Formats: sequence, C-alpha cells, structure tokens
Amino acid sequence: MKTFLKKYKHAWVFLYGLIYLPWFFYLEQHVTTKFHVIHTPLDDKIPFIEYFIVPYMLWFAFIAVTIGYFFFCNTNEFYRLCLFLFTGMTIFLIVSTLYPNGQLLRPDTFARENLFVDMVRTLYATDTPTNILPSIHVYNSLGAYIAISHNQKLRENTLIHYGSLALTVLIILSTMFLKQHSVIDVLLACAMGAVMYVLVYMREPSKVAKVAEQTV
Repeated sequence: MKTFLKKYKHAWVFLYGLIYLPWFFYLEQHVTTKFHVIHTPLDDKIPFIEYFIVPYMLWFAFIAVTIGYFFFCNTNEFYRLCLFLFTGMTIFLIVSTLYPNGQLLRPDTFARENLFVDMVRTLYATDTPTNILPSIHVYNSLGAYIAISHNQKLRENTLIHYGSLALTVLIILSTMFLKQHSVIDVLLACAMGAVMYVLVYMREPSKVAKVAEQTV
C-alpha cells in the first residue's frame, strides 16, 4: 500500500469529489420547481430518438476509462485532464447555484415501446431535468477527447483516436436527441471547452501540472 501511495500520490486530486458530489446532490434536491427555463426554438425541431441512450450511457465509461488511463500512465497529462474537467465542473456548480436552471423538453409519451425507451424512462426517473447549464456530458466528453488527441501514443492508434472522436460526437448529439439538454447547454459547454483548451493545453505541460497541484 505504501508503495502504491508513493507511486500514485497524485491520487489526492480525487478529493475533489468531496466537494463536487455533495454540492451537486444538494442542487439536485433543492432546484426542483423554481428555475429559469432553458429553451430555444431549435430545441423543438430536434426529434426524440431513444437509441441515443446508448452513447449517452457510454459517457460514464468513457470518462472513467480516460481518467484511469492517464492516472496510471502519465501524471502530467492526468493533471491537465483533471484541471480541464474539474474547472469546468466547478463553473457548472457555480452557475447552477447562482442561476437555477432546467428544461421542459422531455416528452410525456413515447411513439414506440422498446428496450431503449425503457432505458430512457429509467434515466428520466433518476435524473432531474434541472441543473443543465452548461452540459457536463458535453464538456467532459470534449475534455476526454482533447486529452486523448494530445497523447502521442493514443493519437497514433487510429481506432482509439477516431473511435473516441466518434463517441464524443454521438454523446453530444445524444444530449439533445434524448431531450436531456437544450442546444444552449451544448453550445455553452463547447464554448467553455474552447476557452479551457487554450488555458490548459496551449501552455507548457510542466506549468499546467504545477497549477493543477496548487488549485485542483
């Protein structure tokens, strides 16, 4: 155990979960009826497609595997990824606290009955339609793909590189086709990702790691 802790002392970064999870669940329990509705006319033109539940749920494995890979294989790039993800997640929490938000896009009935619709029903029952701005599903997917594309070993693996890109695109689309997010949530997540990309990945790796150690 001592050897493991010495080798992977950067595991302290995961203590961020002690901040994020209680804050997030507090918002989920308290932002329920009184919130600003996020909506754009384009949302009404996007059809509900239950099959997108597959990439939507794959997001959890995508993020976990990506973080796990860099945790065990590249400390500097692990710090970069976590700085990118956790900064955006903190901004999300602040926005949701100061500007309670949600959406009213979910369908009341479904045109078809199948396994995928049942999965969507389960999702709707366990995940509130509030605290959606910006979309963490979108933002973290972008962060994971950016980290993969900046790693030489992973970038040179065609299956991993383009597979992660395809999955990222499908996850982003899934947030809208499942009526989990408004187009506004997606665009703001992309904009935040672009800003964080410049701040995190356009700097020297050593400087980013130092900043991560001090602020994450």
